[in-house]
Amino acid sequence: MKTKTVLPAVAMTAVSMVLTLAVVVMWLGRAVPWPVALVVGLGIDGGWLATLAYERRLAAQGDHSHAVTTVGWCFGLVAACVLVAHALTTDGSAAAWLAVAWLPVAAKALWLVHGLWERTALTPAALDAIRGIQQEARDEAAVARARLRAEATTEETRLTAVTQAGARVARVQAKTSQTLSRAWSTLETARAGEGTGRALTSVTAPVTPGVTPLWELPVWGPTQPVPALSLETSPALTDAALDALVDEIRHSEDPALSYREMAARFRAAGHSASEVRLRAAWKRVA
Repeated sequence: MKTKTVLPAVAMTAVSMVLTLAVVVMWLGRAVPWPVALVVGLGIDGGWLATLAYERRLAAQGDHSHAVTTVGWCFGLVAACVLVAHALTTDGSAAAWLAVAWLPVAAKALWLVHGLWERTALTPAALDAIRGIQQEARDEAAVARARLRAEATTEETRLTAVTQAGARVARVQAKTSQTLSRAWSTLETARAGEGTGRALTSVTAPVTPGVTPLWELPVWGPTQPVPALSLETSPALTDAALDALVDEIRHSEDPALSYREMAARFRAAGHSASEVRLRAAWKRVA
């Protein structure tokens, strides 16, 4: 990359110096001897080349001098002015000389670009590290996109499966509802029929003589809640009575019953007591 930026600047500088020297010799050679014109041309080119070399030396050291840069631009402008003046005073080929009059300024601009590139240039190791970081970032972004796409596909599949399962459940429920509806309709028809009771009575009469059962089939409609049964159906026992009862049940068999067997027989006999009181009585008698 350094060669690509420095070669155009070197080439344009060389062309500008040759043109400047030639123009000075042709232009001043009419008024002064040609050796004097040659010295003037070489002076302009030499001053320009010297300031350029000194500026490049400072740039290689990481330094910069505004004075040297200013002097270099002055030599470049002088060379451009010489070319412009020669073009304006020449008959016939003024346009051609004006077309190349910008070369000294362009050469200085190319050296400026090359200096900016040198100040911002990175080592191959740094460039490799930057490329590695960029590649890692691209890899992470690609993995994140793939993960998001996979999660979206998985979620879509799950939602599709849930939707299909829900549709199957709904179809089964609808089919079951229709079946139940037809069954209850059949039962209602049988219950409301005139000969249903007589037919059922004729079947059960030989089995239950003298008894006329009341046949009522289930009725499709709302249900009524049944009141809850009370847990304490018998009066609470005293501790002494509870101890005596526990001891009696425990020793009803030989060997003596365990607590679990005793508690089961205690409940089966219709007695009631809380688990805490029953276990406390067991501990007292055992």
